[in-house]
Amino acid sequence: MLKIVRLALNRPYTFIVLALLILIAGPLAALRTPTDIFPDIRIPVISVVWNYAGLQPDDMSGRIVTYYERTLGTTVNDVAHIESQSFRGYGIVKIFFQPSVDVRTATAQVTSISQTVLKQMPPGTTPPQILNYNASTVPVLQLALTSNTLNEQQLGDYATNFIRPQLLSVPGVAIPTPYGGKVREVQIDLDPQALQAKKLSAQDVANALAQQNQIIPAGTQKIGRFEYNVRLNNSPLTIDAINSLPIRTVDGAVIYMRDVAHVRDGYPPQGNIVRVDGHRAVLMSILKNGSASTLDIIAGVKAKLPLVEQSLPPSLKLVPLSDQSVFVKGAVSGVAREGIIAAALTSAMILLFLGSWRSTLIIAASIPLAVLAAIAALAACGETLNVMTLGGLALAVGILVDDATVTIENINWHLEQGKDVRSAILDGAAQIVMPALVSLLCICIVFVPMLLLDGIARYLFVPMAESVIFAMVASFILSRTFVPMMARYLLKPHTPQGHVPHESADATASHGAPDHVVPSRNPLVRFQRGFERRFERVRAGYRSVLTLALTHRRPFIVGFLTIVMLSFALVPFLGRNFFPNIDSGEIEIHVRAPIGTRVEETAALFDHIEDTVREAIPADQLTSIIDNIGLPNSGINLTYNNSGTIGPQDGDIMISLSKDHAPTAQYVKALRTQLPRLFPGTTFSFLPADIVSQILNFGAPAPVDVQVNGPNMQANKQYANELLRLIAKIPGVADPRIQQASTYPQLTVAVDRSRADELGITEQDVTNSVVASLSGTSQVSPTYWLNPENGVSYPIVAQTPQYRMTTLSDLQNLPVTGKSGSSQILGGIATITRSIADAVVSHYNIEPLYDIFATTQGTDLGAVASQIQQVIKATAKDLPKGSTVTMRGQVQTMNSAFTGLLLGLAGAVALIYLLIVVNFHSWADAFVIVCALPAALAGIVWMLFTTHTPLSVPALTGAILCMGVATANAILVISFARERLAVTGDALHAALEAGFTRFRPVLMTALAMIIGMAPMALGLGDGGEQNAPLGRAVIGGLICATCATLLFVPVVFSLVHRNDKRDDDPENDIADAPHHSEQLALEGESHVR
Repeated sequence: MLKIVRLALNRPYTFIVLALLILIAGPLAALRTPTDIFPDIRIPVISVVWNYAGLQPDDMSGRIVTYYERTLGTTVNDVAHIESQSFRGYGIVKIFFQPSVDVRTATAQVTSISQTVLKQMPPGTTPPQILNYNASTVPVLQLALTSNTLNEQQLGDYATNFIRPQLLSVPGVAIPTPYGGKVREVQIDLDPQALQAKKLSAQDVANALAQQNQIIPAGTQKIGRFEYNVRLNNSPLTIDAINSLPIRTVDGAVIYMRDVAHVRDGYPPQGNIVRVDGHRAVLMSILKNGSASTLDIIAGVKAKLPLVEQSLPPSLKLVPLSDQSVFVKGAVSGVAREGIIAAALTSAMILLFLGSWRSTLIIAASIPLAVLAAIAALAACGETLNVMTLGGLALAVGILVDDATVTIENINWHLEQGKDVRSAILDGAAQIVMPALVSLLCICIVFVPMLLLDGIARYLFVPMAESVIFAMVASFILSRTFVPMMARYLLKPHTPQGHVPHESADATASHGAPDHVVPSRNPLVRFQRGFERRFERVRAGYRSVLTLALTHRRPFIVGFLTIVMLSFALVPFLGRNFFPNIDSGEIEIHVRAPIGTRVEETAALFDHIEDTVREAIPADQLTSIIDNIGLPNSGINLTYNNSGTIGPQDGDIMISLSKDHAPTAQYVKALRTQLPRLFPGTTFSFLPADIVSQILNFGAPAPVDVQVNGPNMQANKQYANELLRLIAKIPGVADPRIQQASTYPQLTVAVDRSRADELGITEQDVTNSVVASLSGTSQVSPTYWLNPENGVSYPIVAQTPQYRMTTLSDLQNLPVTGKSGSSQILGGIATITRSIADAVVSHYNIEPLYDIFATTQGTDLGAVASQIQQVIKATAKDLPKGSTVTMRGQVQTMNSAFTGLLLGLAGAVALIYLLIVVNFHSWADAFVIVCALPAALAGIVWMLFTTHTPLSVPALTGAILCMGVATANAILVISFARERLAVTGDALHAALEAGFTRFRPVLMTALAMIIGMAPMALGLGDGGEQNAPLGRAVIGGLICATCATLLFVPVVFSLVHRNDKRDDDPENDIADAPHHSEQLALEGESHVR
């Protein structure tokens, strides 16, 4: 190490250039590195979307999804678990993989098996869509399409076929099918009475359409010198031409399409309604996908919008809503601002203690260099700039000061001994190199156990650990190179007292030199000297307290340990949360009307709910209200959906508050009370609305997810209902509900096969006719019409309009025809009865599943989870055989992270202890050093308790960091105590001298860290709440750890080495100790760590 210092002194320009390179590379890396709210959470998931129009959830589950799930287990590698949801017309299978999986291989395997199983699927099943995504795939921006002149069909057409394709070129963006609007298609509205009169059915229309609308090239013909393309009129060029397509000839009369139906440019029955501030609209959800940052995606989309708008009608307005970049920018800039404030405050504190602007300038210059070097290293490792990595850098600012401060203090001490600058630098570096290295290792080694975390916690906190480690390593290197080089240019040899410039005199005074310094009129110098006088009085008071403690060692140790142990009794009162709650000014409410309510009725209900919301939230605090009602128009949307929508009775209300709004939780609490009272029979649940909670929930609509799964679906349902009743009684539980519904109204059509066979009609004829009439011909006979004006192919669908099918008798009078031409109405060959069915069928690892969702209000997640676990244990005897009940969601992630971090905390202490043993070659001294750590933990408990901050993953991270810093300070005291013990042979003298002499550097290190953490602990600004527990934990831990380092550690050291003392009378030893301490103050004030 000394060679590096000599190299820095001999070749200063080399290290000046290196510093300039850091100043260039750091900002360049910061500008090019993606900026986001969280690190990229690379938990691989593949979603497979099956689509079969009109297929009921039970049939979708039994005939498509379950079979497919069973094949995955034997053909796809590294599967962690499989989840599935079967809706009407859609089947969503999510395959979660082990972190070590090769996603490319997994995607190839899933794609391959998805094509293979088609032969075993119902006829007409199309290959599924396969999507790759992860926990970070969340909505980051909403685009609302509104117009005063365009209808919903036109809005939907523009969004789907013209706007969405242009925006998909933005890197990292994922855009599902637009929500709301009406899907444009060529609609053939069937007339059941006309069909019946002509003895035709919907299936006949579908067959005719498929036969008369062909998309097959005829080929070419060579005539003379030319080769001609031969084109048939096999596909109608206009929509009106479809009206003239013949269906069948009966008794010499041709029946045309126009005779039994009306063809129009239309849309199917609307199943998804979107409204923005009460007006019908289309909503495009912009999702983050891949490694691109949230800010880059939103900026890219907004940059595209002016070009997109040029090709749209003037009356069509594109309105950006729910822009998450505002929150991300606020959160990231808030953390960066905290780091800058921390650096400024720390530099001011250093100036106050050192009293030298030259020394302070050197130290202050090393901080940004270390931070920029760490940013460059993070960018090289592929990390992003986010609240975790920037929080780690802000966390490190207080520690970064330490290396440079110790180096400068030691150089100044040697300068006071009359040495020249070069000798002072080299001698000072030689003294501190090993202790500084051990301190660095102690702080870095505490983060090693974080590498053992798994799941979301690993992806969140490993980048934070990396940022701290990179900054610390950079600071250590700079303190061996840049700081000595700067010291050579800025520091001056100390002249005899009386001829010292203000700068040198002040610096000398600050290091315990005689008080006869040159008087100064400079107010700053006078202030600093006044501070030094007061500080010396404080240190004298500390010496008296330490003397008292050493005089009464055993009572002091017992009392101190008693207080520490009693402090841990407060832990149960802290509460536990995975992450602090964030107030992002967003509220999302999921509304479920009675099961089976048609979408039009649900929309009417939302009108009244909106009125209530506007009454509860003042107009000046309300920015927008977006309603998203019913099932979306695509299974892709259901894959990304995290609200729990399962049918037309479901919908979401997204409320955006203004910037200067009252606490969001206040409005949530009021609405949670009012809405169920005003709308009985309707279920309301408040979903995670901010981007942080959505990522942490990983797609779940609530932080608590109690899953009951097993082979006996009916028994599971009964048990889940009983469990829900008990969970709802737990204090602090809010919005408890069962996600799955089994009471969807159903009409069961039972065909009398014998009667039908007598008439020449088969079950297939009945099925085709009913499906074509009610669901349309898109699934059984898909055909398309190419619009020559815009080049888009639109499906041609024949279907009976819903306004013609409004009664049971309308269904009974539905015409059915056989292949022989025989005709009969549905009621003549079948009976129709009312029944109920599943609205959604869920599986976990193939077995049926019931989800009990819940969230918390007014209490912490850990307390609620513990009480739910007690309910689960109490009802274990009622659990159906073969079934399991598991608490998943954010609770499971929290428990896993807590276990990992607590084990990491214990591992950090063990690693620190072993490292100290290697350094000191003493088991006893290593024990003395780590005995300060319980006090640090007690301080963390007290700080969290007094600030009403629940124990969380950030708080535990702060506790781990605190272990390293507290150990470094204890090493500072014990290393000097060992030196004095070797000289004096008296443990009492050595302990008192070590505490008194090391009082200043220990206090400076602790204060630097505490001041550096103060801005973060306040939790101000957007997203400031999430790192506030970390700052508070570090501050509380360091306050108590510093007290333990300066009092408890010296006392324990004197007790452990009591047999080494030469004087049997401790009172006499202590009485003489102050004299020795005063003599050693000058020698060791800036001595080596």
